[in-house]
Amino acid sequence: MTTTPERFGRGSGLFRRKPVEDIADESESGLTRSLGLWQLTAIGIGGIIGAGIFALAGAVAHETAGPAVLISFLIAGVASAAAALSYAEFAGMIPKAGSAYTYGYVVLGEVVGWFIGWDLLLEYTAIVAVVAIGISGYFGFLMSEIGVDLPNWMLGAPGTGDGHVVDLFAVLLCLLIAYLLNRGIRAAARAETAVVGIKIAVVLLVVVVGFFHVKTANYRPFFPFGVSGAITGAATVFFAVFGYDAMSTAAEESRDASRHLPRAIVYSLAVSMVLYVLATLVLTGMQNYRDINPTSGFSSAFASVGLSGLADVIAVGAIIGILTVMFTFMLGVTRVWYAMSRDGLLPSWFARLHPVRRVPSRVTWIVGVASGVIAGFLPIREAAELTNIGILLAFIVVCVAVIVLRYRRPELPRTFRLPGMPVVPALGVIFSIWLITFLSPVTWIRFVVWFVLGAVVYATYGRRHSLLNRDRS
Repeated sequence: MTTTPERFGRGSGLFRRKPVEDIADESESGLTRSLGLWQLTAIGIGGIIGAGIFALAGAVAHETAGPAVLISFLIAGVASAAAALSYAEFAGMIPKAGSAYTYGYVVLGEVVGWFIGWDLLLEYTAIVAVVAIGISGYFGFLMSEIGVDLPNWMLGAPGTGDGHVVDLFAVLLCLLIAYLLNRGIRAAARAETAVVGIKIAVVLLVVVVGFFHVKTANYRPFFPFGVSGAITGAATVFFAVFGYDAMSTAAEESRDASRHLPRAIVYSLAVSMVLYVLATLVLTGMQNYRDINPTSGFSSAFASVGLSGLADVIAVGAIIGILTVMFTFMLGVTRVWYAMSRDGLLPSWFARLHPVRRVPSRVTWIVGVASGVIAGFLPIREAAELTNIGILLAFIVVCVAVIVLRYRRPELPRTFRLPGMPVVPALGVIFSIWLITFLSPVTWIRFVVWFVLGAVVYATYGRRHSLLNRDRS
């Protein structure tokens, strides 16, 4: 059979690129297409709203930004919006599992795609763990409120409290989400949509009731840690204002991905940012930032004004609602892993689907166990910072790639065109680089170790087994 160079992609060696035209050949992957616009939007909102409101908002307000945590979320939101519009253009043009990994592979070359995919395997898994830790904090609060004293050894990671050995509840949550995802995407998406509705209702309850207990004196000083504290807070809460990127990995499980994915990305971020702004205003207005509980902020704030019953309701709502974040990002990491294995960069054993439920069950269980280990033995702040550096790098790649492809292939059909080209994606790059500089040295060290390990895996396996390499040989 005679083949053309375009069939194998342009470029060579490390920077060989998968042609956009080849994406259509993989549209029938075996994954079940059952997700509509509102289910995709719910998955996006489910990924964005969660630990950011119910856990990290309190921690950042108490330790880093004070009332200026509002500014932290706005800075992170602006950076995220620029990236979101870039994702939306790609999602309409390349409706394929893999998200940033696939976009980088198609536009910037295999080695870039590999490192972004490798990066997301760690970052998404760590996000699942962070969220599990956040839920566990509310679970502990709820148990103490009803008079149940759990043994200290199971209440947190080592070093987070007296006698803490493992965050057992967080570990069990990770395994539970893995089980649910293995039941099939249609049933899991229905459950996700219902729980997102509950979560939005809880946030609105917090905002409406909490508004009547706001004291403007609590907003002074607005920058108790200085402007730099608000910026540092933005780097920490950044992981709370994405989620649409993980949702885009479900492209091959959407009924009309090229039309629905761009709209779902924009809708989910817009709704989430409005709720974040309102919720942080209420939280820092109800309590002085020094008194905010860093693990169960809203529940403790309502308890402090004599609304213990409502505090319990919020704790239950938080536990239920944050589960959707775990769902979205575990879905994301398993689909990135699936796409990399299908492309030959990782063993094809990982890409095999369950014969009945048509989900990548093997990688789902692996991620469930790995996220459980992180959740059980790392404090929430260290785990949260571990997620941000990788996502920011992915955003930089996507923003650069959307500029490159717009000028390299302007004729490609796009169901959504990013406005303000190239200014908007360039702002996304600048904001992301800026936020990266505020992350701790320990976060950089961990990332470099993972990066080096990825280079070894690619050099010894991925480069030789890549489908593009096989086709050329």
